[in-house]
Amino acid sequence: MSNLEELFRRRSVSRRRFLNMAGTSAGAAAVMTLAEGCSGSNSSMPTTPTTPPTTTLTDADILNFALNLEYLEAEFYLRAVTGSGLSSTDAGSSAGAVTGGTQVAFKTPAIQQYATEIANDELAHVRFLRKALGSAAVDRPVIDLTNSFNAAAMAAGIGPMFNPFADENSFIVGAFVFEDVGVTAYHGAAGLLTDKKNLAAAAGILATEAYHAGEIRTLLTQLDVPYITYANQISALRGKAGGGAETTLTASTIVAADTNSISYSRTTDQVLHIVYLNATAGVVKTGGFFPNGLNGKITASAT
Repeated sequence: MSNLEELFRRRSVSRRRFLNMAGTSAGAAAVMTLAEGCSGSNSSMPTTPTTPPTTTLTDADILNFALNLEYLEAEFYLRAVTGSGLSSTDAGSSAGAVTGGTQVAFKTPAIQQYATEIANDELAHVRFLRKALGSAAVDRPVIDLTNSFNAAAMAAGIGPMFNPFADENSFIVGAFVFEDVGVTAYHGAAGLLTDKKNLAAAAGILATEAYHAGEIRTLLTQLDVPYITYANQISALRGKAGGGAETTLTASTIVAADTNSISYSRTTDQVLHIVYLNATAGVVKTGGFFPNGLNGKITASAT
């Protein structure tokens, strides 16, 4: 999760800036090159710069970025409530392997039901996006649910190890790692979609993710120390990695929003720094929950 608080504004970036940024992060923008000089008597002629080709992102690129995140959430919740992850049909024919994740021994029926509901929602999101993308849908990337949580715990100051599947309280903390990221990611990308149907669908998924985030935040405020402390340590780490966009949890505060009560937004760069668990400024391509990187065009950050 990259190091700079308030590195980016908490509002959505403009479409032009997003496309330039995300396109660069996917390796699409070329560096300006110089034309080769002529041979012979003209060899000393000055070269003239050429304009690099412009590559923009399509709706499919943006939706595939979202699909990568939905794969991660679906695997986390499905494994917590059933002990198994996505089927081969839902993950894709060339899906990457998933490390970690076991069924949680829930003690509270209501919390188990909440977890089951969210798992079904995330599975539905995967299926919806894969259907909407058709043959353009990327397969599930390699996902790590063991080393990633340990690394996050160490970076956040929790300790060298953290198993979100150990018990229901740990599960709630683990869920907190993902939910706020999903909300901010959809907010950052929804307005960049060109097709109104895609925009409407993204807004609908954003709303569902916000319900999930509110649910998990509410459950956290009801837990004793150290779990709410862990959550706030994770929040601080996300803030360093993803440009701020965090609200500390208290017994009376569960809403994550700016001073205008508008939910936070993150660019693809900021989201990548969080899910790659890299709190260092600069280009990141792999790490954290996605040890081999994401699939699709938006896979590396620009900054």
